Amino acid sequence: MHGLLQRVRDLVRLVVGGRSVEVWRAVTRRLYSRGGSIGLRRDVSAPFAAPAAKLPIAVRPLAPGDDLSFLDVHQPGLSDGQVFERLGQLRLLESGISTCYVAVGPDGKLCYMQWLIPASENDRVRAFFGNLYPPLDPDEALLEGAYTPEAYRGRGIMASAMAQIAARAAECGVRWVITFVDEANAPSLKGCERAGFAPYLRRVEAYRLFRRVIAFIPLIEAAAAASGLTSGGG
Repeated sequence: MHGLLQRVRDLVRLVVGGRSVEVWRAVTRRLYSRGGSIGLRRDVSAPFAAPAAKLPIAVRPLAPGDDLSFLDVHQPGLSDGQVFERLGQLRLLESGISTCYVAVGPDGKLCYMQWLIPASENDRVRAFFGNLYPPLDPDEALLEGAYTPEAYRGRGIMASAMAQIAARAAECGVRWVITFVDEANAPSLKGCERAGFAPYLRRVEAYRLFRRVIAFIPLIEAAAAASGLTSGGG
């Protein structure tokens, strides 16, 4: 409920700020829509060399004094989509899920952020995201909230930072790190695979009059169902 109230608050802020396009998209999507995401996972107990970005980066936990001005929604010239994206990051920062990691560039500025969420945060994940993710097992962690500031995009930072952040999970006895990406987002899917993640699950997300229904389908079963439809069933 808390996560929902935060989203409603941000939609109101967008309307008041004259950015109704994103609000209309969000509302119509929740009236009636159907979409899919790909679940990817990585076995962090297996050796893996993180790909290099086009600039040197260092990964560490978010610190209280870090400069997050790249999330300023009042910066001049922002599109509705950019404001909407930044509001999502700010909601996560307010969610109480505290396991946020950042990548720092050679200029000392943050160039990437993402949450590495262990199973101990299952209740907070449920409170914030609802049924969007399956409950984490003790040997699992979730990567969520990937964000690269606009000035650092196109430099291979996501794959490098994501791979390094995922590796931190092994320090806590976690074996599997999972993440979800919209199946139409080819660049992010490619970045996840460069970070050592492989597809294993499909999430089907449907809205009917603001009610969300989620189904998780192992890719083997999804492929078999698609094959059956193609061949005319049986």
